[in-house]
Amino acid sequence: MESNSPTLLLCPSKGGGERDQNEGLVVFDSSLIHKQENLPTEFIWTNGDLAPPHHNHQEELNEPLIDLEGFLKGDEHATIQAADLIRTACLTHGFFQVTNHGVDAELIRAAHEHLDTIFKLPTSKKLKARRAPGDVNGYSGAHADRYSSKLPWKETFSFGFHGHDEAHVVDYFKNVLGEEFEQAGWVFQRYCEAMRRLTLEIMELLGISLGVDRLHYRKFFEDGSGIMRCNNYPPCKEARLTFGTGPHCDPTSLTILHQDQVGGLEVFANDKWQAVRPRPDALVINLGDTFVANEKTTALSNGRYRSCLHRAVVNKQRERRSLVFFVCPKEDKVVRPPQDLICRSEGPRKYPDFTWSELLEFTQKHYRSDVTTLQCFIQWLLSSKDD
Repeated sequence: MESNSPTLLLCPSKGGGERDQNEGLVVFDSSLIHKQENLPTEFIWTNGDLAPPHHNHQEELNEPLIDLEGFLKGDEHATIQAADLIRTACLTHGFFQVTNHGVDAELIRAAHEHLDTIFKLPTSKKLKARRAPGDVNGYSGAHADRYSSKLPWKETFSFGFHGHDEAHVVDYFKNVLGEEFEQAGWVFQRYCEAMRRLTLEIMELLGISLGVDRLHYRKFFEDGSGIMRCNNYPPCKEARLTFGTGPHCDPTSLTILHQDQVGGLEVFANDKWQAVRPRPDALVINLGDTFVANEKTTALSNGRYRSCLHRAVVNKQRERRSLVFFVCPKEDKVVRPPQDLICRSEGPRKYPDFTWSELLEFTQKHYRSDVTTLQCFIQWLLSSKDD
């Protein structure tokens, strides 16, 4: 390797906490890192963290595959069928896939093409777009700006979406990546708009499935926002020692994923890890902590539905890419379940009201998302209000 080539700059591991901004920076160079013979210790996860399986053929999750065509055309029988399938999924693990979802296949293809272009940029160019501390927007290499151990084997590019701003994404791409990325900005602007439309349809089905006013959640999220994230998982020679994304539950309300055909998404259901099969014509949907809460606690669904532990494993030979849209309420909107759900539930509410901005601050500045994020957030929220 030439002396002036970019490389992986490693800093001493300090146990997984937030990285001091004055320390050196781990640079995750995706063009070089997969060539390293030995996995840097910063990326190694232990068996206690539910290490990846050592076998090659992972059991697949039997999640519902839901055809939305009838529902989108107003067919009431198809609507009831779709809602029933969603209810079944959300009472167990909170994952399902949808087809005939109304998102143009060419738009998805174009988004993947521009995703490739972004991640093939020189490392120095990507680092100029890296996200600031406490911000969700921008480039991140292995989240090394925040943590110093158990780093994920991936790089991401994230940006916010606000439905009321017709060119917000385009402007962001031009300002952060340069004028030559205007076309990419328009592709992702349209992609986010398609995700927002699909979000409102899914929220209507969720309302039907829970037996509340079918428009309750749709109206709740009409003025909401989203976080779009592009993921790149390079090949890893020691894939069994690390994760692309560690085990966690999403703190947001709903996640809409399109993954390529490499695969790697796994869900912990029925006391074991199960793979989610990649389907080129389908979008993977899962509920997040803001919509539900684990172990019969309360949030928007008052504990009726599940937010499930999941992870992304990496491949020894192949690069993996995915597009993820995280659905969020308006930042100042109070998160609470519908009153009729509270009345039908056994026992009192276990969680207080909160806003999405409070949970977002917690996950970006105070806590690394995992299976206990929501419970830890509520403890933090109550203690901060007592001070």
